[in-house]
Amino acid sequence: MVYIILLFLGLMFGSFVNALVWRLHMQASRKQKVESKKSNNLKSSDLSIIKGRSMCPGCKHELSAKDLVPVFSWLTLGGRCRYCKKPISWQYPLVELFTAFLFVFSFFFWPLEWNTYGVINFVVWLIIIVGFMSLIIYDLKWMLLPNRIVFPLIVISVLLAVFNILSNESLSNLYQTVMSVAVAGGIFYLLFVISGGKWIGGGDVKLGLLIGLILGDPYLAFLVLFIASLLGTLYILPGILLKRVNPRSRIPFGPFLIMATIIVQLFGLSLVEWYKSMLYLEV
Repeated sequence: MVYIILLFLGLMFGSFVNALVWRLHMQASRKQKVESKKSNNLKSSDLSIIKGRSMCPGCKHELSAKDLVPVFSWLTLGGRCRYCKKPISWQYPLVELFTAFLFVFSFFFWPLEWNTYGVINFVVWLIIIVGFMSLIIYDLKWMLLPNRIVFPLIVISVLLAVFNILSNESLSNLYQTVMSVAVAGGIFYLLFVISGGKWIGGGDVKLGLLIGLILGDPYLAFLVLFIASLLGTLYILPGILLKRVNPRSRIPFGPFLIMATIIVQLFGLSLVEWYKSMLYLEV
């Protein structure tokens, strides 16, 4: 029953992610005065995250309830808008399905006990997943990690970190969290300063700070950096071999950091213990 509920919630929040990303981008475009004629006709209230009604990204026609059923509506419509018949991107069902998968996957492999402490951390983690999915899509499409997503996640993560520190009643947890932020955010900040923003963007620095808060452990923060770099390398190498990627190509690093964080959040402690055992270190 829990899996079905999480699957349903994941699909619904995946649909929210698609709407959120599009509205944030449209709002930013309006401010920069680069929107199309059709978006010029939209009111600010139409693009409101809270008050705005769902609409087709192409013709801007308001969608009815039967058009908004995650995945199912896309399938029954043959991947096209009911009103203008223009294709609807595969992004929409894929984001809905992947968000649902992460909800269920996180529950199945959740590393904490299912007491009050573990449940609160899990609920907040689901909120973070929604934010992470939004950042992944935005960064892939527009090479940007918007503050309007990152900053709320930082606030939520700070509150969770305070809760966890108080729950454990130990200053060592405070020290671990500070060191985790220093590792995840500090390394990126140094790279940003040294390269003048050429190697890494300011959004990645803020994302590093967020990741450090979420993990609360410097070892796990290092592990995220390693796994993210590995994932990035595995992605770039085929492009280099096929000559589709060159030294001047811009590659968004945010999605790799986020996927690495999800892996480490669920399996990080086990991976660290395994690594220590391989080196015959005390676990």
